[in-house]
Amino acid sequence: MPSGFEALVHESWFKFLASDEQLLREIGLQLREDLANGFEYAPNGSNIFRALQMPVEDVNVLIVGQDPYPTKGHAVGWAFSVPDNVQSLPASLRNIFKELSDDLGCPAASSGDLSQWVDQGVLLLNRTLTVRVGEARSHYKLGWEQITLHAIQGLAQSNQHFVSILWGSDAHAVSTYLEPSRVIKSVHPSPLSAHRGFFGSKPFSKANEILVSYGNEPINWCLSHKQVG
Repeated sequence: MPSGFEALVHESWFKFLASDEQLLREIGLQLREDLANGFEYAPNGSNIFRALQMPVEDVNVLIVGQDPYPTKGHAVGWAFSVPDNVQSLPASLRNIFKELSDDLGCPAASSGDLSQWVDQGVLLLNRTLTVRVGEARSHYKLGWEQITLHAIQGLAQSNQHFVSILWGSDAHAVSTYLEPSRVIKSVHPSPLSAHRGFFGSKPFSKANEILVSYGNEPINWCLSHKQVG
């Protein structure tokens, strides 16, 4: 694998990504070329594979998104999450929190840091793992979709108890590789689509119902940050 890759990804994912070694090298070269040409990318290099630092066997819920936030300082390597110090939350995340409140009655959190979900085995994985700062979907088709597909396929083969929440068409593309009875699908929470089926989809309660039906612990989706109001 490319130099340093092993330190960025939990070893349980290595076998699923072994066939992508050359592609990973090519993507790395493209990212370095972008930097040389004055294009900054996000998240930073140490966080590109942050989602895959979670051991395969620890995944309870897989949430699949599109690509990282293009706004400088927002992308952290977990889909939809932002640093605790981000004051103005991305619109997609605000919509997620609105649906979370409508679904489970969770108070609106003042922080977009989703690490409390990650700590409970929620894998927040984008189909594309990098983006040029300021240019949404700029690294679409760079090759990340193949790598994340292989990761998801490997997860499905090795872990029999997780639930999948797929938001948007990029995420829906992996549904055929997942157990249908454990898949929850809707449009993306982006303002461009949220009113066409994301709002009212109740993904959080549905995921917990499935987990409990298989004898697993539900996720505590309500974030315990300082609350608004």
